[in-house]
Amino acid sequence: MNLLRISLVAVATIFFAVTAALATVTPHALFSDNMVLQQGFQTPVWGKAAPGEKVTVSIGTQRVSAVADKDGRWMVKLASLKPGGPYQMTIAGENNTITIKNILAGEVWVASGQSNMEYGLGGVTDSAKEIADANYPEIRVFTVKTVVSGMPLDDVSGKWEVCTPEVAGNFSAVGYLFARDLYKSIKMPVGLIHSAVSGTLAEAWTSVDALSKSPVLQPILTRYAKDCADYQQAVAEGKKPAPVDPSTQTTHPGGLFNGKIAPLIPYRIRGVVWWQGEYNSERCMQYKTLFPTLIHDWRVKWGQGDFPFLFVQLQNLDIQPQPNTAHYDEMREAQLYTWNTVPLTGMAMMVDAGDANNIHPPHKQVAAERLTRIARALVYGEKDLVYSGPIYRAMKVEGEKIRLNFDFLGGGLVSKSGDTLGSFVIAGADQKFVPAQAKIDGNTVVVWSPEVKTPVAVRYAWADNPTCTLYNKADLPASPFRTDDWPVNTTGKN
Repeated sequence: MNLLRISLVAVATIFFAVTAALATVTPHALFSDNMVLQQGFQTPVWGKAAPGEKVTVSIGTQRVSAVADKDGRWMVKLASLKPGGPYQMTIAGENNTITIKNILAGEVWVASGQSNMEYGLGGVTDSAKEIADANYPEIRVFTVKTVVSGMPLDDVSGKWEVCTPEVAGNFSAVGYLFARDLYKSIKMPVGLIHSAVSGTLAEAWTSVDALSKSPVLQPILTRYAKDCADYQQAVAEGKKPAPVDPSTQTTHPGGLFNGKIAPLIPYRIRGVVWWQGEYNSERCMQYKTLFPTLIHDWRVKWGQGDFPFLFVQLQNLDIQPQPNTAHYDEMREAQLYTWNTVPLTGMAMMVDAGDANNIHPPHKQVAAERLTRIARALVYGEKDLVYSGPIYRAMKVEGEKIRLNFDFLGGGLVSKSGDTLGSFVIAGADQKFVPAQAKIDGNTVVVWSPEVKTPVAVRYAWADNPTCTLYNKADLPASPFRTDDWPVNTTGKN
């Protein structure tokens, strides 16, 4: 009896093992019910199977096959889909078939960054109404579970959800509001992949190989290596309290790229919306290299060319988490530098719409509306739409005054402080800035002070929490700027 029982158990075990082995075809987590596929472009679909197994993907009239490689990876590429749906997809292996339902073809965007992108709709201005109105069956959202990894991962945890009030209430506020505003404008389905984590550094979202190629960014890796060595020493010495392993933290260089971005690649996307920078604001000069490196890194690894990368310029804030280390004026300059130097980027100003006492400004609708303006103009063909406030272009000294020229006039310059503009300062060669008088003169601004007879430089809204007075007729604020390149605050820190 014992031998018989053992034999029966063994047979059953072998049967179930063989059965499980036969049912081997699995798609990547992004290919699931309710998903949105990017319309108008060739679309990769991939997953795992037994090595050498033939996999066939069917959708609409398309039927495409591939054979899994020695590691069990397979990928097919579908021809471009027309906007709309719903579609149904089947993924068939030699022993099992998976059916994916309620698929739409439309526009797919990734929403990433730190807490202001992660922040839920329940905390925004008029949140009750926003949530109650969030009933959009053609908007779909996918939230990527947070994983920190030392190596690029193949897959993620998450699921596509149809946008309802119950879903939207816990979703990224900026992500949802951007998707909603875009949907209303372009009149086609929108898919939003949310992959953000609060309190994170840009280097965590950048691959280690990209960081290692830049001498400017090398100190990030050196500092991390020291942290790891210190941790190992503390463990060996049995220090109390128990030390924290740097490799498990969201500050780990490359850790969030590996866990939350790399696994999304090469899912076809239209572009990225991004809100981050607060936690890098004590290293603003370095950010001028780091942020463009991150954008280039994502684009190269995605292999879809220079997709649009739209980001929020840091908001105004009076209370800093670490006094005397965060310099939002310089960080805004670094972000402006990125916009000016990296192609197909867009910058939504929030310097006039933050909350001086809250690092998480509740009026997220402003950021979303301005991001959507940029997308409509740069991506969706609304060429005449003004999508930026005035951007400083050039200056000219005229006796005791300085005349400033701007791009993005938006129909003309506007003062929000009466006949004279506030928040301007001026300096001579001694680099001592004093409050200045400033007036709009046609499409220019003239700045002067009786205290500075020979002016050489002007700054506008150069503070963590400035008062914004200069706009264009599209009611978009001018970006803070300075005409000089003199050392300020954290210049040179890395």
